[in-house]
Amino acid sequence: MRIAYFDCFAGIAGDMTVGALLDAGLDFDLLRGELGKLGVGGYRLERTTVKRHSIAGTKFTVYLDGQEHPTDHPHNHHDTHGHSHEHGRPSAQGSHRRLGDVVEIIKRADLSSGVKARTTRIFTRLAEAEAKVHASTIDEVHFHEVGAVDAIVDIVGACVGLEALGIEQVYASPIRVGTGLVTVAHGVMPLPAPGTLELLRGVPVEHTDIPFELVTPTGAAIITTIASHFGPPPVFMPQRIGYGAGGRDLDEIANLLRVEVGETALPASSTTEERVLVIETNIDSMTPEVYGYVMEQLLAAGAKDVVLIPVIMKKNRPGIIVQVLADETMKDALVAILFRETPTLGVRMAPMTRRILPRQAGTVETPWGPVRTKRVEWDGHERVTPEYDDCAAIARQHGVPILTVYEAVRRATSLEDAR
Repeated sequence: MRIAYFDCFAGIAGDMTVGALLDAGLDFDLLRGELGKLGVGGYRLERTTVKRHSIAGTKFTVYLDGQEHPTDHPHNHHDTHGHSHEHGRPSAQGSHRRLGDVVEIIKRADLSSGVKARTTRIFTRLAEAEAKVHASTIDEVHFHEVGAVDAIVDIVGACVGLEALGIEQVYASPIRVGTGLVTVAHGVMPLPAPGTLELLRGVPVEHTDIPFELVTPTGAAIITTIASHFGPPPVFMPQRIGYGAGGRDLDEIANLLRVEVGETALPASSTTEERVLVIETNIDSMTPEVYGYVMEQLLAAGAKDVVLIPVIMKKNRPGIIVQVLADETMKDALVAILFRETPTLGVRMAPMTRRILPRQAGTVETPWGPVRTKRVEWDGHERVTPEYDDCAAIARQHGVPILTVYEAVRRATSLEDAR
């Protein structure tokens, strides 16, 4: 499977995202042609090679007609006393587009369905965040005309790049943000800007003392929509590496967004590997029946798996290890449950790689009704596992042994395969 890992060590902005993809091999003429299908004029594009702390990267710039200076992201390179405009753009007086207008532009364009769908999701997230911050609705949120052109170019450009490079799944590092204050259309605001921070809700964020706005609303909307995991990179073989440059050469850090594009180490048809977090704690002073409740709470909150392991603890006391398997993004919610619902005084956490078989959900018919199944394939072999809850419900309702139900599922699966 072809994946991309975005390393946001200096934050992320829309122009940096497109620049990184161009640097990783996205054809500039193809990008320009796809963006031309939007029917939005009044701008020209430029790609240049620049250096940030002696590292070469690609600067993607949008020039608006009649402007001497590019409309790159001032948010990404203003200092804490700098002046910028809403969404980092000077606004066109009295002229604006709402979310519905932007969606209509995307809908009419002769772009692929995948690019249209992903672009629409990103703009919707952007509008939802702004609406929440300003106690408004997504239908009332508007994008200034100039800002809308630039945001459309950046967001559609990023989605075109992902598709053109054949990227099937996106991963990202924790997002590093700056600190201080910035002046925008609504007044002086803290960094990260409220809309940006709303977009980063539920995502690992590292607050730095760098006095610049490292993450723009557009950049936050793009990465939180396209990335399925945040944290260390998965096991994969990088084939292309690109650097997208921000607008200013900062003293504190190389103002670059890095993307690595490559293939997972194992064929997608065989097994895949992913990074997970193991959270565990030892307990020796809890009423036994509470463990079932705690397990239910953890699974309902998003844990991939929960197991209880009996152990002998210090002073020869019997105890239980509660072990939780989860995505890194679920860490805080799951740890909170362990502290709230058990007497534990601390938990252990460790990143781990797990290898999993691809699985396919299905349903087979038995003499007593349908039963859901999971089908997995490995090295030319196939295994079908019935859903226990369905088999147990049939056994109780019809008074048949549960193993008889399992055998019926096996026979039904064999008949389906024979057909």
